[in-house]
Amino acid sequence: MNRLDLKIEQLKLENRSGLVCYFTAGDPNFEDSCHLLSQLGQAGADIIEVGVPFSDPVADGEIIQSAHIRAISAGQTLSRTIELVKIIRMNDPDTPIIFMTYLNPVMQYGFEKLIAGTEGLIDGMLILDAPHGYRKKLELQLNEKNMHLIAMTAPNTPIERLEQISERATGFLYHVAENGLTGGNLNLVNLEKKIVEIKPIFKIPIAIGFGLKNESHVKFLANKVDLIVIGSALVDTLFKFGITETLDKVKKFSQILRQNN
Repeated sequence: MNRLDLKIEQLKLENRSGLVCYFTAGDPNFEDSCHLLSQLGQAGADIIEVGVPFSDPVADGEIIQSAHIRAISAGQTLSRTIELVKIIRMNDPDTPIIFMTYLNPVMQYGFEKLIAGTEGLIDGMLILDAPHGYRKKLELQLNEKNMHLIAMTAPNTPIERLEQISERATGFLYHVAENGLTGGNLNLVNLEKKIVEIKPIFKIPIAIGFGLKNESHVKFLANKVDLIVIGSALVDTLFKFGITETLDKVKKFSQILRQNN
């Protein structure tokens, strides 16, 4: 078991949904990113999702695209993202960390090199655009090093495909709340129907992300799903108001989930 597996067991014992917080590594710069991410676990984040900066983040909306641009402009790379996590681990050895990335930076860096460099530091990877036929090799290599390759599904993923994904998926399933980009609008009625549909198919926890923006969204999903992913709302708060306000928002989201158990 790695940190992610232990966290999931803890959440089951506490009978509550977990909070997953996304930030782009190196946004707005390396030092501030280290300072913020090192405090997320203490502020109430159950899992930290670290976005690897990329010049063409096609699944992301304007807010997170801008974060990628800021990070790249400040010199952030995949190599420096690994260094950032090493610093985070000095302050927070226990909170699970997942890399969220596109395939291009991984291939440019070298997948074997990436696994070797992150072993013991992170607990899984979510590769947004990895082709289905390519995933099996990645899964095996990550599993050998006690890491998960996180699977994703969308509202229009057919039942047959969901069943195929469920056979191999480990860690947790990341379900995209709405078709479209991160930070989009959310139809809660349709989302609730989809949650009811996919839950019986998967034996692993279900995470919901893309479009969750505010406390009402978190309250609505509390205890309906295992993990709630907040990204654009936090990235936007960081950009507009800074680290202290961002940590306060994390604390508020976390308090909602702990009050609903």
